[in-house]
Amino acid sequence: MNRHIKFVLLTTFILSFFSINISAQLKTGDLVDGIAVVVGDEIILESDIEDQANFAKQQGAQVADKCEFVESIISNKLLIYEAKRDTLIENRSQAIKEQANQKYTQILGQFPDEKTMLTTYKFRTSYEMKNAIEKIDTDNYYGQMKFQRITDKADVTPNEVTDFFNMYKFQLPEVKDEVSLSQITMYPKLTDDHKNEIIARLNKIKKDIEGGESFESQARIYSDDPGSASNGGLYTNIARGKMVKPFEAAALNLQEGELSEPVESEFGYHLIQLVKKSGRMYDARHILLKAEPNADEIATARKELDSIRTLIMEGKLTFKEAAYRFSDDKQTKFNAGIVTSQDGSDRIEKLNLPPTLSYQIAGLNKGDITDVFQDTERDRKVVSIIKVDDVIAAHQLDINTDYDRIKQMALNKKKNEMVEQWVKERLPNVFISINDRYKTCTFKTDWRKTTASN
Repeated sequence: MNRHIKFVLLTTFILSFFSINISAQLKTGDLVDGIAVVVGDEIILESDIEDQANFAKQQGAQVADKCEFVESIISNKLLIYEAKRDTLIENRSQAIKEQANQKYTQILGQFPDEKTMLTTYKFRTSYEMKNAIEKIDTDNYYGQMKFQRITDKADVTPNEVTDFFNMYKFQLPEVKDEVSLSQITMYPKLTDDHKNEIIARLNKIKKDIEGGESFESQARIYSDDPGSASNGGLYTNIARGKMVKPFEAAALNLQEGELSEPVESEFGYHLIQLVKKSGRMYDARHILLKAEPNADEIATARKELDSIRTLIMEGKLTFKEAAYRFSDDKQTKFNAGIVTSQDGSDRIEKLNLPPTLSYQIAGLNKGDITDVFQDTERDRKVVSIIKVDDVIAAHQLDINTDYDRIKQMALNKKKNEMVEQWVKERLPNVFISINDRYKTCTFKTDWRKTTASN
């Protein structure tokens, strides 16, 4: 079940997703590359804008005005330029490059083949697409970090929230039908015989590698990890603390080139080879065999959770107590089982619920609990029960019932204003050049008049 359901209250300067279809606005004969904008020593190419727009469109971005899009890039580039000069912001270039490769692999998994993916995203080669992803992720990282540095001390008082509501209440969006939910989720446990079977398979793979087979080829054939299998099981520049504890402990106890024994984690069983270790970073290969429960193991888990549900229905155990004692979901078990959206709210739009969850709670009222049902969560088979904590009918945002949301919107507005002011103060000290191709654009900020030598 996807608990991270997006609910955007107010956009910011940061370009997490770009929103334009530039290709539809370019006329025959227009340049397809060349320098579009220079901000300090940061260069924005026409091809960068095109690549980012194509990539964003495939990620579900909405079409917006071309000039607004370009201006948002300029604003973000100014943040990026200053962020790279800020010694308090960590340089994460290597980690971002590795993440871009992983993201490329994940996107590829959504298509039947690489050619189809590249055609859909309008890239000629895998190198071009990986490079575009890396550029976008790098810009997002530095832009977000500088945005956070500028707005770190931002806050709003109750009076400011009230003033914001009174000023914008007729423009605030209507909240669609929502629910508040709690869950108990259990991972079916494998029998000892099933575990031993998986371990035996890994040991056979290990023996073949020790006998001369390459780790890379065995990973491509056998590994169930979509993020690394096609790359021979390799993860590079892994920072300590990034991987799950059993994986990291085993990897860092190896000598370079050494193979581990089968290692169990929440994802399954791993065969690990340490490739390189340097300071707090290391490279490692692994082969993952998922611990996929069979029908009998799922049935056992369903029976156990159904017994827990009965205790709750009979009043012998509260849902909160049961979630803490029995749920395997770390994100909700310590929070009374409460399911939250991406913005941290415990209210979730019904239209944004995953199909399985929407089906399970259909027709239920406040206080009702679903029967035990099977689901898939983060590629793992689980059994769950859901309690409907509240049902909220569609309504216009109101300060009496939606104070926290309105407060966040007021805070976002204040942060945007802080960044706008910061941009105006920095402009006289930063060289900015915009190609005449955009001379007909009416920007919110007069970038040309404020242009100065660096």
